[in-house]
Amino acid sequence: MLNDQGFDLWSGRYDESVKTADEKNLYPFAGYARVMNAVYARVMSAAPAKVLDVGFGTAQLTAKLYEGGNAITGIDFSRDMLEIAAQKMPDAQLLQRDFTRGVPPELREKTFDFIVSTYALHHLSDDVKVGFLSSLLSLLEPGGAILIGDVCFPTRDDLLACKADCGDEWDDEEYYFVISELQRRLSPICRLDFRAFSFCAGVIELRNKI
Repeated sequence: MLNDQGFDLWSGRYDESVKTADEKNLYPFAGYARVMNAVYARVMSAAPAKVLDVGFGTAQLTAKLYEGGNAITGIDFSRDMLEIAAQKMPDAQLLQRDFTRGVPPELREKTFDFIVSTYALHHLSDDVKVGFLSSLLSLLEPGGAILIGDVCFPTRDDLLACKADCGDEWDDEEYYFVISELQRRLSPICRLDFRAFSFCAGVIELRNKI
């Protein structure tokens, strides 16, 4: 479950636990490194850029973007995560905010070339995700993109098949992306592209239609 205390307790071993699951091709982090590399490469193809990271965690990805000369703004609800990230990115604008409540007021008048979020938005219900992503689209510069690297499945049947295979390892308190359903709901306002990097993960790119 998403809460500040739980993630603060996990922050000291976050990178190691994810790395192990990725190397063993285990749910939910199979494909993690390839997802991160794809998001990194997409942003760096247009660097230097203004980047907002939603739920930056220990800044494993964002710190690389920072080192690449991009201007970084980030929001995360965990103070421990923020302190870890601040050590890696001393000049970034990092805000401790609960993004499940929507776009922070401090950011509503700003615009970004890229908005990235990796393994964070699955904490939002499907309805809340759609509303939040719609609000993030309004923060994009012309030609900008939202890049989401996360646990996701092409269809609901694919999700249910993975759930059946995982058994007790499946987390019923998280809301994973189903690409066909997300595309149907967001198609009136944006373009959606998806690339899978494992049986349970991929990168979603959203761009405004206008």
